[in-house]
Amino acid sequence: MMIKIFKNTEELSFEFCNELIKISSQKGKCFIALSGGSTPKIIFQTLSERFKDKIQWYKIHLFWSDERCVSPDDSESNYGMAKQYLLDFISIPEENIRRIKGEDEPEQEAVRYSEEIKNIVDSKKGLPSFDLVMLGIGEDGHTASIFPDQMHLLNSQNICEVAVHPISGQKRITMTGSTINNSDEVIFLITGRSKADILKKILEDQNKIYPAAGIKPINGELKYFIDEEASSLLNK
Repeated sequence: MMIKIFKNTEELSFEFCNELIKISSQKGKCFIALSGGSTPKIIFQTLSERFKDKIQWYKIHLFWSDERCVSPDDSESNYGMAKQYLLDFISIPEENIRRIKGEDEPEQEAVRYSEEIKNIVDSKKGLPSFDLVMLGIGEDGHTASIFPDQMHLLNSQNICEVAVHPISGQKRITMTGSTINNSDEVIFLITGRSKADILKKILEDQNKIYPAAGIKPINGELKYFIDEEASSLLNK
């Protein structure tokens, strides 16, 4: 595990963008899973404003680690947020954008998206292997849409599953822990004082009962990009 602490979100965003340049420059094709959230939004803005001409977008195939079961123009759509802040500003081939169809029937879409990933992303040991998966952590310790009351999704051998938000009851499509842990690189992006408590528990509590603590790539790299506020409770 590599932990990098940055002074602010801007520095963190620049580091992630440079990481993306490095990964994409080494590959003929690069398979990346995006996430939603406030920190990815800042990274998408940085990519579109400062790095859009520094990345060979034709190499990159974009997927999503999870999606809410809403239409793509809904304000809660992870794809919609990426489109608004990144996709509309970069020269990426349309066929390289592989969104989860949150507007479709959830169980059928989980199967369809699993098949799409299986048919496009290179596989290792019977599961797709993404070059990079971007993740966040919720204040309850969830990641992607794997929630604490649905820990079985960490070990499911399906590529994607249907998850249910424990409070709202909203259905979501999520990559499973098995899929994420088969990736070459996973980067957690953690910012803000509100994440300091859960981050300390995940990184330093031996009784790890949170989904995010179950993300440990089998043969890949695990990185935490954290700003100073989120790192404020860690033993340094």
